[in-house]
Amino acid sequence: MNQQCFFCSQNLKEIDYKEIELLRRFVSSQAKIVDPKHTGTCAKHQRLLARSIKRARFMGLLPFTR
Repeated sequence: MNQQCFFCSQNLKEIDYKEIELLRRFVSSQAKIVDPKHTGTCAKHQRLLARSIKRARFMGLLPFTR
């Protein structure tokens, strides 16, 4: 499973916690952060993605659980 990272292919440098629709693509139905093996994100962007999801949860934009 050799996928291209979504963020590398879109040439995105930063992941904003306010982009909820983008973040929801990387959150499971139980509101868990999806494994990079399934999403194909690289390690750098997975760390940025996790940080953005956690910030969005803290700000109340994403739920902690469903």
